[in-house]
Amino acid sequence: MSSCRQWLPATGQHCGEAARFYLTGWRCPGHTPAAQAGRAEPEPGPGYTPQRLPTSQAASALVDARAVASGKRRSTPQTYRLARVATGRGPENTTSSTSTRRTS
Repeated sequence: MSSCRQWLPATGQHCGEAARFYLTGWRCPGHTPAAQAGRAEPEPGPGYTPQRLPTSQAASALVDARAVASGKRRSTPQTYRLARVATGRGPENTTSSTSTRRTS
């Protein structure tokens, strides 16, 4: 564990207490960014895990699938079919309902 690197002008040295790392550097509980701002420390909790954070990649994948499914973006036939299923448009009916048989 490292020590607090907060400079104390009254003593002319660093604090030196046991600390954890913040963006501003190694700080003890008395010199955390919240303590410096006069606020209480936030309660520990689960917060957002990296898996729960929304990403622009996930949003762009959905928009891309919609563009492919609508036919506005070129793709392979397999990708087109998968995008139609993923966006709820379903597969297109490829069978003909009319008969081409002639009667005499």
